[in-house]
Amino acid sequence: MADQSFRGTLERLAGWGDLHTVGREVDARFELGAVMSLRRHDSPLLFANVAGHSMKVAGNLMNSRERIARLLDTDRQGLPGRILDALKQQIPPVLATNSPVREVVRHEPLDLGELLPVPTWFEHETGPYITAGVIVARDPETGRRNVSIARLRLDGGGRVMVGIAKNHHLNMLAEKARSLGQRLPIAVAIGNHPAVLIGSQMYLGLGDDEYDVVGGLLGEPLQLARCLTVPLEVPAGAEIVLEGFIDAGDFVPEGAVSEFHGFYVGYGPGTGGSIGCVTHRRDAIYQAILPGYAPEHCLLGAIAIEAVCCEALKRVIPAVRRVVVTDGGMGRLHAVIAMHRPRLGEGKRAAILAMGQINLFKLVTVVEDDVDPEDPVQVEWSLAARFRGDEDLVVLPGMKADRCDPVHENLTVTKIGMIATTRPGDGEREGRSEFARAPADVMARVRGALAEY
Repeated sequence: MADQSFRGTLERLAGWGDLHTVGREVDARFELGAVMSLRRHDSPLLFANVAGHSMKVAGNLMNSRERIARLLDTDRQGLPGRILDALKQQIPPVLATNSPVREVVRHEPLDLGELLPVPTWFEHETGPYITAGVIVARDPETGRRNVSIARLRLDGGGRVMVGIAKNHHLNMLAEKARSLGQRLPIAVAIGNHPAVLIGSQMYLGLGDDEYDVVGGLLGEPLQLARCLTVPLEVPAGAEIVLEGFIDAGDFVPEGAVSEFHGFYVGYGPGTGGSIGCVTHRRDAIYQAILPGYAPEHCLLGAIAIEAVCCEALKRVIPAVRRVVVTDGGMGRLHAVIAMHRPRLGEGKRAAILAMGQINLFKLVTVVEDDVDPEDPVQVEWSLAARFRGDEDLVVLPGMKADRCDPVHENLTVTKIGMIATTRPGDGEREGRSEFARAPADVMARVRGALAEY
């Protein structure tokens, strides 16, 4: 069985020479986040000396597609297929016989701010936020599990505020519990294997278990540990677990908070809750994800969104090969779809279906699969070579948008599709559908021996 622990992930990074230890003392209030921001494209960071805390802090672990792929035992080219396979070949979790996350147990009264080195990230935010906490809950009616990530602000003692949108499944479960006169039990696992974090971001149906996708990513069942005070299970390889409740009727002001596009937003009140039990490893390491417009934050959502969208499109349009959610589109709002020899009109159909499938999408570019959809230069080349503005532009005003879109008005935006593909007959017109290159066998031979030239 593979090492499913966060600790094992850090050891792998260190073994590759890809983990930078910060030895000097850093303050969790602003300074730690500033270092992560200024080194956001560099090697993952391990802060060994956080002022006022004995726990180390790790961050920027999955800040590139290459690093995410390697941590999932594949390469950048194989990453999309790996995630699509996990969606198709899900593996249910199992209970572990033991878990180091139970080595230390702390009950109320708790002071989460003293116990955990939770960063205060940005100047105008109203407190320290847990940003890499995988939240586990169950439907109070069906008992089905939900696994997700939402920001948790520490509000003193064991109090927390959870920032969740109304349409998120966690909020729906909290509202169900409220209608039954109950609070919703939650468990928050901090310090997780990359597969757990990616699986938690999948856009699945309400009632589908994200742990099953995690198993697909691991190629084996995810090992779980039972919580001590709530009827939930968490990844056995986690570093820290918070157990408690949230109350959909407990409205807590939040104020300004950062979002993936890099701006502050004001979403109104969040959902209040309390933590009554904390368990952790003896030498626990706290995991932090830099919020705002930061590579790890954007990529975690982007990789999951593009896989779910691609699977949905392939079911109705077999010509679809890839969906890529772009870095420039903030890992949420812009996408590129690659198709293999689409028939006339299929590109427009794919763009419109993608915008319907993923509410966040507002700019979708369609290219053929002779273009690398991850390469913005090739995508722009395709627009220059194949896009006809009078025929290939789709403009859809007044479409439903997500509350986090930076330019929405009354939750609507104009959505745009640009179809930059060839069409039947283009190959007969001055060769404009075929790249000029040496014969394929010569190209392959030279590519294989390029170092010799």
